[in-house]
Amino acid sequence: MNILFVEDDNIETMKLQRTVSKLQTKHNITEAKNGEEALDFLKSDSDLPDIILLDLNMPRMSGIEFLKILKADEVMKYLPTIILTTSENRADLLECYKVGIAGYILKPLKYEDYEMKIRAVFEYWEANELVKA
Repeated sequence: MNILFVEDDNIETMKLQRTVSKLQTKHNITEAKNGEEALDFLKSDSDLPDIILLDLNMPRMSGIEFLKILKADEVMKYLPTIILTTSENRADLLECYKVGIAGYILKPLKYEDYEMKIRAVFEYWEANELVKA
């Protein structure tokens, strides 16, 4: 799978890289530090990702702002977007689902729990027919 990972925190980026390496997946991860960088990538001539892992709390453009722009686009609105965040704010959760996300995952404090959640996300989307289409 091609995965776009939108995250401004270097530690979270290293955590994902470590998890992908440990899981020995062959997924291609493209990183963007914020929503603007992610939109630039999506509008470039590069292939669109199969899924997007999106943080909510970022500088310049929040994850929700990015999501609204993404879902307003006739082509990109179909990209499955999974929120990967520390925000337990119910208003954030409801707003994200209202805009059209594919999942909302809380980043756990323990690395083992993080790894388990990322593995579950990857396994689900590897088996999902939308990604294969």
